[in-house]
Amino acid sequence: MTAFNKKVAQNLRKIAALLKEQDANYFRCQAYLHAAQTIENLPRDLRVLFEEQGIQGLIHLPTIGTGIAYLIYEHISTGRMSKLENLQGSSDPVSLYQVIPTVGRELAQRIHDKLHVNTLEELESAVHTGQLNQVEGLGKKRQQAITDWLSNIFNARNKNLSGYTSRFDEKKIGPSVSLLLKIDAQYRTKAQAKKLPLIAPKRFNLENKAWLPILHVTQEKWHFTAIYSNTERAHKLDKIFDWVVIFFYDNHHQEGHHTVVTETHGNNTGKRVVRGREYECRIFYETSKQAV
Repeated sequence: MTAFNKKVAQNLRKIAALLKEQDANYFRCQAYLHAAQTIENLPRDLRVLFEEQGIQGLIHLPTIGTGIAYLIYEHISTGRMSKLENLQGSSDPVSLYQVIPTVGRELAQRIHDKLHVNTLEELESAVHTGQLNQVEGLGKKRQQAITDWLSNIFNARNKNLSGYTSRFDEKKIGPSVSLLLKIDAQYRTKAQAKKLPLIAPKRFNLENKAWLPILHVTQEKWHFTAIYSNTERAHKLDKIFDWVVIFFYDNHHQEGHHTVVTETHGNNTGKRVVRGREYECRIFYETSKQAV
């Protein structure tokens, strides 16, 4: 087993252990363990396999599947595994954006603060809708460099991939806003009642205290993980116990996520809304009111 493969397998085992510790679905835990075992018995370096066969080469490995293949590719391209960071409560989008050439910490912070994006996928979407223009001090040349790097990353990841979408179109095939709001309410109720496992996040936790509640639940074919937002921005705005990040996965372990917040303006003021899907939330609340 190569050193790189060993590191990937170790991370997958850590994911399995954290899921088990946090009372997640048994089969989800086993899926990551089986994937780790496959990689531990693989003589070829995963990076070489990806270079030769693309993402399909990873997907076709026994017990790997689409979602875990994307985790492996993320580690190949960025040296990180966001799934593990999320379970540890250590996700740091500002640090993540610094893997992009020409992007230092100051610029990464401005991008995050202005665009409110937390992943490379979300940043790519913001790029394609022209939102980089909103970031102060970001010239055309550097915008193009960021665009080109993201295009290379995702084009490589999706190469030779047929019959599968690489990322969720959450509005079309992801969970409905009604289900997301239901998970949000369930999480906050159980968290306030101290009925959830607690984790000790690596960020903003000098005492290494287990204080961050986490929920794993399966509903309507979706596997959910809900957790308070432990980001720098949430701390700065005193929104730690208001912003709830909900990750969702299908049976192939393909992942998407949304953030649910209390709206501060407009028609939904005071109500819980799914960020990016505010209009759907408005329709949901209006329909619910009419049904009463």
